Amino acid sequence: MSVPYMQSHSDSQNKMQSSYPYGYPMNCNISRAFVEMTEEDRKCLEERKYWCFMLSSIVTFCVSMLLVVAWRIITHLFCQRREKDDEPRVAPSAITANGNKHLALPKSEFEGIKQEEKLGWMTEAKDWAGELISGQSLTGRFLVVLVFLLSLGSLGIYFYDASFQNFQVETCIPWQESPSQQIDLGFNIFFLVYFFIRFIAASDKVWFLLELYSFIDYCTIPPSFVAIYLQRNWLGFRFLRALRLMTVPDILQYLNILKTSSSIRLTQLVTIFVSVCLTGAGGVHLFENSGDFFKGFINPHRITYADCVYFVLVTMSTVGYGDIYCTTLCGRIFMVFFILGGLAMFASYVPEIADLIGNRQKYGGEYKGEHGKKHIVVCGHITYDSVSHFLQDFLHEDRDDVDVEVVFLHRVVPDLELEGLFKRHFTKVEFFTGTVMDSLDLSRVKVSDADACLVLANKYSTNPDAEDAANIMRVISIKNYSSDIRVIVQLMQYHNKAYLLNIPSWDWRRGDDVICLAELKLGFIAQSCLAPGFSTMMANLFAMRSFKTSPHTPSWLNDYLRGAGMEMYTEKLSEAFVGLTFPEAADLLFTRLGLLLLAIELKDEEKKECNIAINPGPHIRIQPQTQGFFIAQSADEVKRAFYWCRQCHDDIRDVTLIKKCKCKNLSLFRRNTRPSQVKVAGRHAEALQPLLGVMEREPLLPGPGQSVQLRMLDHSRHKPQSGVSSNMMMPSNGRRSSLSIPPDGRGVDLGKEFEQQDMKYDSTGMFHWCPARNLEECVLERHQAAMTVLNGHVVVCLFADRDSPLIGLRNFIMPLRASNFHYHELKHVVIVGDIEYLRKEWKTLYNLPKISILNGSPLSRADLRAVNINLCDMCVIISARVPNTEDTTLADKEAILASLNIKAMQFDDTLGFFPGAAGGLVDGGIGSPSVTTLQRKGARFGTNVPMITELVNDSNVQFLDQDDDDDPDTELYLTQPFACGTAFAISVLDSLMSTTYFNDSALTLIRTLVTGGATPELELILAEGAGLRGGYSTSETLANRDRCRIAQIALSDQPYDGISHHSTYGEMFSAALKYYGQLCIGLYRLHDADNADSMKRYVITNPPAELRIKNSDFVYVLQQFDPGLEYEPGKRLY
Repeated sequence: MSVPYMQSHSDSQNKMQSSYPYGYPMNCNISRAFVEMTEEDRKCLEERKYWCFMLSSIVTFCVSMLLVVAWRIITHLFCQRREKDDEPRVAPSAITANGNKHLALPKSEFEGIKQEEKLGWMTEAKDWAGELISGQSLTGRFLVVLVFLLSLGSLGIYFYDASFQNFQVETCIPWQESPSQQIDLGFNIFFLVYFFIRFIAASDKVWFLLELYSFIDYCTIPPSFVAIYLQRNWLGFRFLRALRLMTVPDILQYLNILKTSSSIRLTQLVTIFVSVCLTGAGGVHLFENSGDFFKGFINPHRITYADCVYFVLVTMSTVGYGDIYCTTLCGRIFMVFFILGGLAMFASYVPEIADLIGNRQKYGGEYKGEHGKKHIVVCGHITYDSVSHFLQDFLHEDRDDVDVEVVFLHRVVPDLELEGLFKRHFTKVEFFTGTVMDSLDLSRVKVSDADACLVLANKYSTNPDAEDAANIMRVISIKNYSSDIRVIVQLMQYHNKAYLLNIPSWDWRRGDDVICLAELKLGFIAQSCLAPGFSTMMANLFAMRSFKTSPHTPSWLNDYLRGAGMEMYTEKLSEAFVGLTFPEAADLLFTRLGLLLLAIELKDEEKKECNIAINPGPHIRIQPQTQGFFIAQSADEVKRAFYWCRQCHDDIRDVTLIKKCKCKNLSLFRRNTRPSQVKVAGRHAEALQPLLGVMEREPLLPGPGQSVQLRMLDHSRHKPQSGVSSNMMMPSNGRRSSLSIPPDGRGVDLGKEFEQQDMKYDSTGMFHWCPARNLEECVLERHQAAMTVLNGHVVVCLFADRDSPLIGLRNFIMPLRASNFHYHELKHVVIVGDIEYLRKEWKTLYNLPKISILNGSPLSRADLRAVNINLCDMCVIISARVPNTEDTTLADKEAILASLNIKAMQFDDTLGFFPGAAGGLVDGGIGSPSVTTLQRKGARFGTNVPMITELVNDSNVQFLDQDDDDDPDTELYLTQPFACGTAFAISVLDSLMSTTYFNDSALTLIRTLVTGGATPELELILAEGAGLRGGYSTSETLANRDRCRIAQIALSDQPYDGISHHSTYGEMFSAALKYYGQLCIGLYRLHDADNADSMKRYVITNPPAELRIKNSDFVYVLQQFDPGLEYEPGKRLY
């Protein structure tokens, strides 16, 4: 019946080819030309055997299921009967063969023995099979990968067999003559073995037989053996091997290729989609090329497998071009059911795949750095503001050969503004999505190979402690992943630094460091109380800025910008400086090379550590390979100190011509010569000798010229004070004495000599200390404060309430209580603020002397007048309240209002105690003794009150000074309030991260200058949470007093002999360093010298040697500690 039908079908095809030029109509559904079957094929297909192949699969499944279920039933019945038989054997006691009675085993132990008896060969086989195929073992992973590869091979054989031009679904070719069939048989034998291994390892055999991959084996393995028996082949369901593609995610995870959840999910979606499409195409290919079985297979639709894949994709996407479609009834029924699931899968999987691919292409993947090129990882608070400040400083042109890539790691995808910033620096910057809390993300950015890891903090966080806790957890995760990585972290609160010490791998010797924003911010402000404008100078030093000016720039701004372009650098001193004392080397570097040498690094060979000595004095000589700390415009300028050679450069006057020379001295110096042992080890060890006796110290004045300081010192030693009671002598080194005489005895105890106290300093000797006091002892009411003589003090206007987070006022008070100040030099600190907030801060302040509290409001003029704000040396306005997150411009509203309120105040008949000279000082001779006199002193207008205001938002600086002409969009450092030192913003500390990375010693130097001398030993003590501990004065602790401090000297007092109005700055620098041991670092000059009422000044950092000084200038100096220093009224020291 079938042969005549096929012959007639062939005749119709021939007629169709004669009717159309291409052999088929334009809308024909035939994808390839029909190939006439051979006579052998016709005879073979007269009796089809496809049902045998299908029956083998069905029988295999049914028999397997029947055997498993039968085994379960038999096992269940047998076990129940055995348990009943075993119950009578359990007795409380038993008689042994020799008549001895013994107790029976407890029930639990008996059950344990029964359980061990059940563990037979089947359980051992199950454990063996489970370990064999487990993905946790190497053998299991190998088997899974091998099965996948062989499945792909079997699928490839299917594609090969389906691609013949005379392809038939069922053929009569014996397997001995078909190489592809033989190879496929070998594959199926392996699949059969693997099936039995999986069957043995399965815990539930029934569910194993119902798994997807088990059905794949049913449909593909038995037909291959049936083909040998029937001597024919049936293509059948071999396309189901495509479903094995869904194991790709597991295999890639075994090989440790897929690590992130997004990549795993993407691979799962893609493999499921592809395998379903290939399987659906195989079903269409089978049914269409076979024809309908109930019609005797007389209507086959000749279609290739590739066309089937195309047809399935077009149908699933709901496009449906109609160029290819199913013609057989079986194919159409199959497509009905396939579309129901395929359409839903296409609609859900494709958008998710597109979303994962889109995100992964941008910020996924791994960092692939160039070999030998350094990179750092930056994480934490990643925003446009924090990143722009960091990159602006890190990638500054003044840095010497910065060849470091910056890799940012953050969980949130960058916004358009931040993305644009990354694109502008695409050659140096890369961004990856992820978190440092995940080891996979750390491996993606190659943290173990990174040069350092930087953790940024959110300076405007509403919960500083929570922000610090998050950053500390980031450090723990980083150190846990790579203990050797160098970590630099920003923290908000000082007391949270202690938690970093609990990390075992945290080691400052390897470069690990923490930048405490509260500590440095309040330290900068405290130093401005001692030397107004010093905060601006230091902030400009560690921020990278270029000096650019124009002819239209005002002269004051030109001087300020030149100083603002200075930065701090380190470089080794050349062989030409070896043997020189520090003052000699510093004078040579400044006068000949235009470099300012601040400090040197002293090496202790015994302790194997280095200490920084700031202006150490003439008893320290330069050793070979000594590293110096310089202030200069760029790193190229500092190279002069390394290249300097007396033989080659002594006659050169143009410092730009000082380059590397070829003389013998420099070549010897470049050979990493072992430095000789430093004579004085440690930062403060040089103080031991002067403390043994002031007379043994080398005098600072070798010549007849005497300074005011030494005149007063000699006079106080050799000539008794007359006419002045000892209780009335209030020595001070400031413009006004820091004097407070409360009516009820609060404040300074004038009746007890300070030197008679047993414990005067803390246990480290770095800070003044006093016994703990209750808060109520230091609280002043308004009427008490008004009756208290407060003069030359520091007023702190503090905005806070009981719910405000702690800002760490100890960081502000401690620099003002440094032990390198004498007790009578300490400025009294009066805090105006909320008493409830100060109760929380008091446990860190009660061991620091000279503190009073006025429970009031900084906006109340009555409270401000009560504390004599017009007689203070500095008014500090700070806030501890949480910034406004909705409108950041309102974050500083209280500080700005307080500043404007003070400037609007007027003061009349100002009286104050001021140490003046009765009879005056004779220029060039010995003056009369200093006495405390009642004089008209202080500011008459609030605009002349020295003030510094802390700002949260940089843009709010425009509201502080109504008289300036600054543009509202001007950068902070270019505004007049910042240049004058009357405003300070925490954003200037952003540059410290890059400064610390390039030079970790620079942060140590800055911290030493700003904090007053905080040491690692002191931080360990404060980490205990009990505050400062008092200590007895020993030679070791007293030696810690001998350290450099910042001072500000008024040139109007003519402190240097031979230096007067219009002398050059270079002349003053040499004289101060040579004869007085003072290192000049800058000037504080009047902004408008022609206006007699104007007190506004600006900072000039490291002026050029040719700059003419003015009589009204104040000079910043780093001066050494003198144990015999006495007060003098004519000198301004802070």
